Amino acid sequence: MMKKLSRILALAACLILALGCIPVGAITPYSTYTYSIDGFALMSPDAYTPDRQIDSAYMGVDPAIDDPRDLVVDQNKNVYIADAANNRIVVLDRYYKLKFYIDEFTNGQGVPDSLTNPSGVFVTDDKIYVADTDNNRIVMFELDGTFYKVIEEPDSDVFPEGSIYKPVAIAVDAYGRIYVISSTTYMGVIAINEEGDFQGFIGAQKVTISALDIIWRRFQTEEQRKLSQQYVSTEFNNITIDEKGFIYVTTSSIDENQQQAAIDSKDGTYAPVKKLNTAGSDIMKRNGFFGPGGEVNITNVSTADITGPSKIIDVAIGPENTWSIIDEKRSKVYTYDSEGNLLFIFGDQGQQLGNIQSIEAIAYLDNDILLLDKTSDNISVFRRTEYGDLLIDALRNTNERNYDTTIDYWLEILKRNNNFDSAYIGIGKSLYRSAKYEEALTYYKSAYDTENYSEAFKEIRKNWISKYIVLIPIIVIAIVVLLVLFNKYAAKLNKKAQLKKGRKTFWEELIYANHLIVHPFDGFWDLKHEYRGSVRASFVWLALAILTFYYQSVGTGYVFNPRRTYSTILIQLTAVLVPVLLWSVSNWCLTTLFDGEGTFRDIFVATCYALVPIPILIIPSVIISNFALASEEKTINLLVSIAFVWCGLLIFFGTMTTHDYTFGKNVITTLGTIVGMGVIMFIGILFSTLLAKIVSFISSIVIEITYRM
Repeated sequence: MMKKLSRILALAACLILALGCIPVGAITPYSTYTYSIDGFALMSPDAYTPDRQIDSAYMGVDPAIDDPRDLVVDQNKNVYIADAANNRIVVLDRYYKLKFYIDEFTNGQGVPDSLTNPSGVFVTDDKIYVADTDNNRIVMFELDGTFYKVIEEPDSDVFPEGSIYKPVAIAVDAYGRIYVISSTTYMGVIAINEEGDFQGFIGAQKVTISALDIIWRRFQTEEQRKLSQQYVSTEFNNITIDEKGFIYVTTSSIDENQQQAAIDSKDGTYAPVKKLNTAGSDIMKRNGFFGPGGEVNITNVSTADITGPSKIIDVAIGPENTWSIIDEKRSKVYTYDSEGNLLFIFGDQGQQLGNIQSIEAIAYLDNDILLLDKTSDNISVFRRTEYGDLLIDALRNTNERNYDTTIDYWLEILKRNNNFDSAYIGIGKSLYRSAKYEEALTYYKSAYDTENYSEAFKEIRKNWISKYIVLIPIIVIAIVVLLVLFNKYAAKLNKKAQLKKGRKTFWEELIYANHLIVHPFDGFWDLKHEYRGSVRASFVWLALAILTFYYQSVGTGYVFNPRRTYSTILIQLTAVLVPVLLWSVSNWCLTTLFDGEGTFRDIFVATCYALVPIPILIIPSVIISNFALASEEKTINLLVSIAFVWCGLLIFFGTMTTHDYTFGKNVITTLGTIVGMGVIMFIGILFSTLLAKIVSFISSIVIEITYRM
């Protein structure tokens, strides 16, 4: 009996120890993740775990908090809640216990006064600022809650006539300059001084109106114009300010398509969160795979029924220049570093500990994140984990330029999360700053960080140039000399072949392209009438074009193809051969009806010879891409663009010369040929679909007969 009991106790002890080894993240009611370059969620250890929920009873607040709108923490770790429905500011101590209310007070005229629907609060070293929304004013208090002064609506002709001043969010810089978000103002953030004097608007969103909208409004009546869409700037909904005086603003009223495009392109024009300097210019760094703005996919990982971009409603400044935004739509927190790299995402909707029913505001308190729940009227406290501590320690050492120590922290993070791109980038930056450029390239490459990879490669390239400073000019001169000599040889050979009677050699037919691409009118005329080209040479140039595009897909430098997306010969064969054949067939069909003089052979040969600029320019561009920097991308793209434009012009003038058309007639037939290509493709798809259905029908009949027999 005693043996059995001892075994049971031992087993229980083992189970307890095993449970103790389960990571905290395993019990969180949400997933913590980042995003890959392809937009897929990458699970990560929890940076924050739910600690507790603070309700009104625990706070000692009576009546209970109702419809809270804002949440801030001061330097003394006091917590302030804008309790809108109760017309007060609730002030809590570090332990979330009630210190006092700010509700009724005696104003500067000695008259009893009170707050009405306060929606925003901000605390400086010596003052409390309240956005007294329904009283259309800002009210200032001492840190003990004593009334200080009232700042009424700014008096300025700049405000639109008939507009109502409704302050809902507020921030104050170190110089006492007040920045106000008014729910009815679309001209940007309102800047006023402590005396209430209007200083101007900052950060207004640029408004773009389409040409169609402008034309349509020309034909509208005055009444229709009033009822039509107003072309106003984006409305901001929240604001905060960091220690350096930079202003963070959020908005949730951006068009979904524009917001999605801003996140994908990392363009700040329609971004849901911005970082403004005092002049109102957006200076936010948007690194990483996607621009800061919440979800990068339209479908959330854990709540697939929620679609569309995030609805960002608040922003908070965290430790080591990190900052977080919250998504009202998904009740999630998104945290970024100072460079705009995504660190982690966590949170979800729900009622259990760790979930938020309706997220309203966010604040930092030491190592904790506080989230305000508008539905349950409480504060959810999230405690930073060991993994979160490692992130902050890594960022701290980075900011302090302790590069060796930084690498150690990032390597420790990678042990816990080897899919974390910011860790690879962090190691790469530390190695770069230690002049270990080759090693830095490896880590940047692991994170698909082409920008920093390019910077490290720039230093390596400098070393190459300095090492081979004498050899490089010799190579360049040799290449130029070879090109000049080849051009002279080709010109001499073409002149000789022109005087030659009878069939040309295969080499002469190939080299003739050197003359044709720079003398298209004479070149295409002789191509047809003097038989300077051939079908066999055409297939060579067609094959070279196919191989060129294949080489472009596999040989482009890492900076311009970080995901190393490759193509195949078969794909490129289809991508080049099908359009060439469609063009030739469509053009031949059309020109036979419009007195075209070219045969199908003539059209095909001319089209293939027109492809010559593709290998001539694209192959060098691919070679150069392996030695180019990200800033030199325009040069690479220019060569490719010239190749396509040159090729397009040769096809156009080749067709015109082949059929002996005028310029205008050739334009019409070219457009008709393109339409014809679409018609042929449609008929082909229709026929193949019909054929597939017939085959399927016959197969089903055969199966049925076989089954019955």
